[in-house]
Amino acid sequence: MASRTLRRNFVISLFFGLRVVWPILSFLLMLIIALGLVIGRIEGWKVSESIYFSFVSGLTIGYGDLAPKTLSTRFLAVLIGFCGVLFTALVAAVAVKALTAIRPDDKS
Repeated sequence: MASRTLRRNFVISLFFGLRVVWPILSFLLMLIIALGLVIGRIEGWKVSESIYFSFVSGLTIGYGDLAPKTLSTRFLAVLIGFCGVLFTALVAAVAVKALTAIRPDDKS
């Protein structure tokens, strides 16, 4: 199969897979944002800092420039990290499924 056809089939499979798990992904994104806003409210951060913190903590497990100080906000930050790991795992699983769906059968 030509590489252009493989890429096209992969993208189609990827978008179909993401469409299937989109409700879960959107719930995780909303939960990450909501927890970040709660942390920001308790810590006295601006909304933009709270959203920045939630995405950086959720998708990269943090840079360290913003750090929660109280025990409750640290616990919420751990929940953000867990949601981020779940989000990344779901996207990776969909990508792997899309790759295996387009793989040519090796029947020897």
